[in-house]
Amino acid sequence: MRNIKTEEIKRNIKEMCIEANHILSPDMKDVFERAVQEENSPLGKRILGQLEENLIIAEEEMIPICQDTGMAVIFMEVGQEVHIEGGSLTEAVNQGVREGYTEGFLRKSVVADPLERINTKDNTPAIIHYNIVEGDGIRITVAPKGFGSENMSRVFMLKPADGIEGVKEAVLTAVKDAGPNACPPMVVGVGIGGTFEKCALMAKHALTRNLKEESPIPYVRDLEKELLEKINALGIGPGGLGGKVTALAVNIETYPTHIAGLPVAVNICCHVNRHVHRVI
Repeated sequence: MRNIKTEEIKRNIKEMCIEANHILSPDMKDVFERAVQEENSPLGKRILGQLEENLIIAEEEMIPICQDTGMAVIFMEVGQEVHIEGGSLTEAVNQGVREGYTEGFLRKSVVADPLERINTKDNTPAIIHYNIVEGDGIRITVAPKGFGSENMSRVFMLKPADGIEGVKEAVLTAVKDAGPNACPPMVVGVGIGGTFEKCALMAKHALTRNLKEESPIPYVRDLEKELLEKINALGIGPGGLGGKVTALAVNIETYPTHIAGLPVAVNICCHVNRHVHRVI
């Protein structure tokens, strides 16, 4: 059994919130630079150049990449051999978000009630997903999610007979409907299988996968490549103003499902796709 103090968790969450909102992850930098080279539309290339300049300024001067610093989404894989000391784990995570967004001068975008709309003024509570795994460590992923792209996400409850062609159509429909509103070039997270809520969670988690890592499932790898090609053939382009690069990547996760269903979720993220990983 390994003891981990909530103070350490809080500190890491705080630092990760600040890092994610100022510095693009290495995998995203690589695909973005490749996109600049591949875009053949003069206007699209110019927009990508402006976005790239913005990313450089944000990192060098520690200015948020985007004015929408997102709702903090936290994935925590907690080893079953870990003992948390020092109070509530959930409160420690929220306190880390609170301090990160306050000390980092990040925009507070969370309202306490979805209809009364009163701002909490510290960007809490976070959206926290816990998973108990083997081991004596904690893997933390912080992924601030802006709502320009979040609002463009969809869940499709397909019939099993719709099959893989139905999945392709669902993803393309979501991207076409999103158009410029998701701040392309986008990253597309897809969850296939499970239940109504499980596919949505997988789609969100898929966005945090390192874009240099391929799916271990052969047909999923092929589907990711095919969908990326089809999405980029739509011509939406950078900023929605036309071009070759509409999406930077398509990441897919799958899970067993019921004999009567084929749930599919599409969670779209803007061109920064913020995510930071740490292991304690």
